[in-house]
Amino acid sequence: MLPEASVDSSGCRFCPLVVVELASDTAEETVAWLLSRIRDKQQNGGAELLVEQMGPGVDSEEKENPNVFLVGASWQRLLAGAEETGFFKEYNDGSMRGFTLANKNNFKDFKGDGDDFLSMAECQSIIKHELDTLRAKDETHVPGHTSAKLYPGKSIVRRLQSKGILFQIFPLHEKEELKRLSFSWYNKMKLSLQPLDDIRHYFGEGQALYFGFLEYFTFALMPMALVGVPYYLFDWEDYDKYVIFAAFNLVWCTVILELWKRCSATLAYQWGTLSRKKAFEEPRPGFHGVLGFNPVTGREEPLYPNVKRQLRVYLVSLPFVLLCLYLSLYVMMIYFLMEGWALKIHDEEPTFWTEILLYIPSIIYAVVIEIMNIIYRYAAEYLTEWENHRLESSYQNHLVLKVLVFNFFNCFASLFYIAFVMQDMVLLRQSLATLLITSQILNQFMEAFLPYWLQRRRNKKMMRKVQKRKTLEDKELPVVDQVRLEADMSTYLGTFDDYLELFLLFGYVSLFSCVYPLAAVLVVLNNITEVYSDAFKMCRVFKRPFSEPAANIGVWQLAFEAMSVIAVVTNCALIGMSPQVKTYFQGSEEQLIFWTVAIEGQILCSRDEPLKNSRGVLFGVCPSGQEKMTSDFHQIRIRSISDPLLSGS
Repeated sequence: MLPEASVDSSGCRFCPLVVVELASDTAEETVAWLLSRIRDKQQNGGAELLVEQMGPGVDSEEKENPNVFLVGASWQRLLAGAEETGFFKEYNDGSMRGFTLANKNNFKDFKGDGDDFLSMAECQSIIKHELDTLRAKDETHVPGHTSAKLYPGKSIVRRLQSKGILFQIFPLHEKEELKRLSFSWYNKMKLSLQPLDDIRHYFGEGQALYFGFLEYFTFALMPMALVGVPYYLFDWEDYDKYVIFAAFNLVWCTVILELWKRCSATLAYQWGTLSRKKAFEEPRPGFHGVLGFNPVTGREEPLYPNVKRQLRVYLVSLPFVLLCLYLSLYVMMIYFLMEGWALKIHDEEPTFWTEILLYIPSIIYAVVIEIMNIIYRYAAEYLTEWENHRLESSYQNHLVLKVLVFNFFNCFASLFYIAFVMQDMVLLRQSLATLLITSQILNQFMEAFLPYWLQRRRNKKMMRKVQKRKTLEDKELPVVDQVRLEADMSTYLGTFDDYLELFLLFGYVSLFSCVYPLAAVLVVLNNITEVYSDAFKMCRVFKRPFSEPAANIGVWQLAFEAMSVIAVVTNCALIGMSPQVKTYFQGSEEQLIFWTVAIEGQILCSRDEPLKNSRGVLFGVCPSGQEKMTSDFHQIRIRSISDPLLSGS
């Protein structure tokens, strides 16, 4: 359902969908030039969109930025944009096909002018695509800003963003639809699956897949939690009797990611993104270089030698990462010194308070780990930006690699040292429990309470004005005031931190939960609260993000698979170290090592083989509750590759 529509001066139906805010000191010449390019016909190099300048808000006495514009499009323009961007829609025969205007009447749910055919999120993503593809023609610089250089083929919006002229672009919330989604998603505490189709319809496939993976991961932890509780209660003093649970870990971490691939493919097919072609990537707004001819794009654009980038990566970024790992190792040694000091005091005078003192070093270390992760994250972002990657995907891959390596070492190095060097299972259980619980408390504070509190303070004055307007006039919040309110909300920065948190929790569970079986229970509780806190932030705290098509969770799938490989090696090593297994190899340590390595290799090799009869195994139900991964799906997928109509070409 689109926002309230009006009719512009040309007689076209105007629905405000996207907000474009320029800097308040932007020259009038720049504003006029940008608006003319947005409104101009496509054949003239324009976007052919509808634009209106926003008027004053509730309190016109306050100084407000006048350069705020509402952007919409005619329905025919949106349909043409859907064909350009390669949207897949359900055909009348039930298959998923690339949308074309020529066959629009043969698509399911296309009725008349098709008001309900495209969701609001899809319309907004089309407008964002059209704005991003606005290119300079013969301009040498942005009119009114001689320092903002342009050249033929350069993306106008990206240049304005990199120069600080374009302050922000964000899609508007649809109040009624958001209210319905909030009610079914997080307003009622209930034991039910998330409305993934509604989330996808409102926020896009990228967000829906994150929440689908979060839900799937929570359900996947249930068998481990059910096994872990009695295992912990009846064997809580026998720290060495973990062989059975470690063997269960081996099966668990091997199976769940394979089952998730099936669920992810099912959801992507239902949403029409499984066979959707990836859009051509434009250079990042921050990318810079010497102007030259790009033989791939056939346009003049900044070029930066790959050799220089590689030198920056290997001569600066890599040594910096190694230095940070060394500092992390140094902090870990300090933690062990504190542990030894606390243990010495407890041995000399075993009292209730000295027993509590035993947990203090682990708590301090957990807090320090979180602080180091945050500081390193900012440093990694700065370094990756300085490396000057041309594409956003390359930037994200290098950033993810830097952050994952450091976070893995920082969070798990001490546990590996305790397990395989000190071989102290009592300390390993204590350290794992303390690190896990402390990190979860800190994350819940940072992700749930703090954003809510800051946002309430930031918008307190605006909310008072809005409430006053509602009380006096008993009317819904007008679009002008809605824009002002949403413009002050925090910008959603993507799912990077959310996936990183799940990655670390997956590591805590898969690596060493055999010595602390309650780890899965704690992660399940954390994930349940995470669903509600993330849902609240998406609906109430952050600006609405643009819908991004996605067929899977991207590079994070590789990250989780790498963690599962490490988990297999770790659990096999723990099994080989256990006293129960060592009794079978007395006097033959080489044979024990040989069998341990052989079993590890067999398990890792079997990971790449197709899982037979995996439907319904353990928890093999997709998060949406719909199991459509049948032979028909595989046939349709094969058809979509061979049939030009189905492939969207």
